[in-house]
Amino acid sequence: MNSLPINHPLFQLARRIVSAACSPLGGFLAVAFAMFLLGSAYIVDQTEQVIITQFGRPVGNPINASTAKSEAGLHFKLPLIQQANRFERRILEWDGAPGEMTTRDKLYVVVNTFARWRIADPLKYFQSLRDERSALSRLDDIIGSETRNVVARHNLIEVVRSDKERKPEQDSALVEASAEVGVLPPIQFGRKELEREILAAASPKVHIWGIELLDVRIKRINYKSGVIEKIYDRMMSERMQIAERFRSEGAGEAAKIAGRKEKELQQIESDAYRKLQEIKGVADAKASEIYAAAYTASPTAADFYRFVKTLETYKATLGRDTTLILTTDSDFFQLFKKIEDRSPQRP
Repeated sequence: MNSLPINHPLFQLARRIVSAACSPLGGFLAVAFAMFLLGSAYIVDQTEQVIITQFGRPVGNPINASTAKSEAGLHFKLPLIQQANRFERRILEWDGAPGEMTTRDKLYVVVNTFARWRIADPLKYFQSLRDERSALSRLDDIIGSETRNVVARHNLIEVVRSDKERKPEQDSALVEASAEVGVLPPIQFGRKELEREILAAASPKVHIWGIELLDVRIKRINYKSGVIEKIYDRMMSERMQIAERFRSEGAGEAAKIAGRKEKELQQIESDAYRKLQEIKGVADAKASEIYAAAYTASPTAADFYRFVKTLETYKATLGRDTTLILTTDSDFFQLFKKIEDRSPQRP
């Protein structure tokens, strides 16, 4: 193969290009071309969607805004005069501040809600809101207002409870003490239905801004500080009533036990007294029988018994400082006069 001569036109053209590139004008043109490429090319991520604006006005269709297909990748625009405005394609969160509101049964509560939303129409979103901070501010107004309206149309129990069929566990002792303990009042809607009402009312209002509201939930419900104290007092009062009922039932059982005890004690004492009297009666009868046998045994035995009983009477009635005034013919005084000898004379 024959080599080209050094003065070949191709070599001459290459030398001219290299000399032109190394010249100041060539360097300027190279930098300008690089800036043109960097200014015109941009990359769209899968998690974002892009609106191209020219002198501040949107041009063309939104890029990567459709959920059916992905347009992520390398794209081009006119440098300097066009700008790529990027927005989130993913689901965004909104966490509202707690707000005070009134229920239909005139109870003041503090409700804290949160929501999930996405940019469904980036063109409307860009034209009406421009950025996420403005969107969150509008969501604060719309969702907060609709939450107040829905809560004001329902009683507190509807906001608190979420399941109509829920049955709480009941303590048998408490159920016997009070029929109202552990019994949930019936509800018609429940918290889940109220959340759907808030979502249905707020969605059309935010749709005009290109926002799709996906879900709204109630995160926390609490009473105001003054109402909480009243609720605690009422709970304490209810528990005190239950405790008082337990105490009264215990006092009633104690009275029954004490009554049975007194009845049984009186029965025992009555039986013992009857037995005692029976024994004493038998003893008295036996003693009388013995006394009668002793009295009738002989005249001497009768006189001796009479003498002993008289001495016992003296001992029981007369003391050291006793003063008696008796007549001389008194039977009580006869032993002070003399003791007759009534023993039989031996022949």
